[in-house]
Amino acid sequence: MDLNTVADIRDARRPAPWRPGDAWLGGGTYLFSEPQPHLRRLVDLSRTGWTPAQRHPDGSLEIAATCTIAQLSRYARTLLAPAAPLFEQCCRAFLASFKIWNMATVGGNLCNALPAGPMISLTAALDGECLLIAQDGVRRRVRIADFVTGAGRKDLAEGELLRSVTLPARALACRTAFRQASLYGLGRSGVLVIGALDPVDHSVAVTVTAATVRPVRLWFPLPPTAGELRAAIDAGVAGGEWFDDIHGLPEWRRHMTFRLAEEIRRELTEEERR
Repeated sequence: MDLNTVADIRDARRPAPWRPGDAWLGGGTYLFSEPQPHLRRLVDLSRTGWTPAQRHPDGSLEIAATCTIAQLSRYARTLLAPAAPLFEQCCRAFLASFKIWNMATVGGNLCNALPAGPMISLTAALDGECLLIAQDGVRRRVRIADFVTGAGRKDLAEGELLRSVTLPARALACRTAFRQASLYGLGRSGVLVIGALDPVDHSVAVTVTAATVRPVRLWFPLPPTAGELRAAIDAGVAGGEWFDDIHGLPEWRRHMTFRLAEEIRRELTEEERR
């Protein structure tokens, strides 16, 4: 897609006042996929040189907004953590061509805030936290589960930059279970549920995405019963929050969420008993 209203591209390494019509350019897989008549200038992040993914001394993992899906997939193969398989599972949930894999970024997937965004699923399930930087340099941190507020909506001010996402060491140490459903063999996720069992206190987190307009992360101090899990999902997802589009009716998404969440509960609790 030619963005014929864009008159200038600015290097993000050279600060300049933000103005109406500006947009951050990461991989560009969304920006160049459809007309953007409101845009006049792109602020290119590709030369920032941010390290795609790095472990900190406290064991946490920081993923740069400019980290591509391909880079994250390669990094996860070397990640020594029980939750490492979840990275590849979520990367594969893109069902995208190698072109998209090598250009699409983690930050772009988060900022698009689409219900089926698998990087939202991954980072919300592992209790990730965004680092946001305003135009005046002020920094703030927001949990991923709170950053995405609805279909295409996020807690991001005008000109604010998503710099990175940090996953805590404790979340990386969790045993995880992944379930995904689609109406089509190679279709967009209609339901994506992730469970995480904390080996320290045996608490369980169940995160629902794709089926809902925002990520819903449910935490249980101990592994829940089937009834407790179902009741928590019912209470955590308001009636109007089940997503409705050509990839699945709300009733089907709700039904499959209950089914997949119960499969995850059984998988994690059975492994815990061994």
